[in-house]
Amino acid sequence: MSATVRQNILITGASSGLGKGMAMLYAKMGRNLALCARRVERLETLKAELEEINPTITVLIKSLDVNDHDAVFTVFNEFKQELGSLDRVIVNAGMGKGASIGTGYFKANKETAITNFVSAIAQCEAAVGIFRGQNAGHLVTISSISAVRGFGRALTVYAATKAAITSLSEGIRIDLLRTPIKVSTIHPGFIRSEINEKVEKAPFMIDTETGCKAIIKAIEKEGTNSYVPAWPWAILNRVMRIMPLSWLAKMS
Repeated sequence: MSATVRQNILITGASSGLGKGMAMLYAKMGRNLALCARRVERLETLKAELEEINPTITVLIKSLDVNDHDAVFTVFNEFKQELGSLDRVIVNAGMGKGASIGTGYFKANKETAITNFVSAIAQCEAAVGIFRGQNAGHLVTISSISAVRGFGRALTVYAATKAAITSLSEGIRIDLLRTPIKVSTIHPGFIRSEINEKVEKAPFMIDTETGCKAIIKAIEKEGTNSYVPAWPWAILNRVMRIMPLSWLAKMS
């Protein structure tokens, strides 16, 4: 585990799902939080919950649509000014719209591609710019177990964006090798949240709280690539790399 306590933590997409779950766990750990999402009324409710969990922490909230790329830089820098520093940024905002290619859902697939990848570049750019100025920080990108291989149907474009996130993060990691700035990529397995609430079944699906605990545990270790929960995904991700396509089709 890292010897450095990352006190001031920014989380995007924090109004629901994994972002909200991580915020609640970090509040219990006594960390200050900078939370942003589109739905500011949800953030206000969450802020009140977090301050009740731990009245000693600072919780800042701001409205942010990550697809407004100029706003990403503005909001991140405002958080940095208000907290004095950003010690960790968790690039979590994303969406799961989409369908099989060629079935008439280009608009939904494009929206997922932009939100999950292009807007993640903006978030990484803003975060790492701040970290370079501080000569310190921890960038965390939330990828997915689906980054390991191609997936079909609704996951076709989603999986592609997550593979892109994993690759992007590794490139950033290479550039920062000789600096104090750390880069971690988390690959959650199937975790029940708002993004997949319509999915009836998926292998080894777990609830949001269990998933978030596994994610936080991996983030705190500050490793490069983590597959969570470790059981079964630390092993299964390797199996997936050699699975025949017929098996992957059953997971999609």
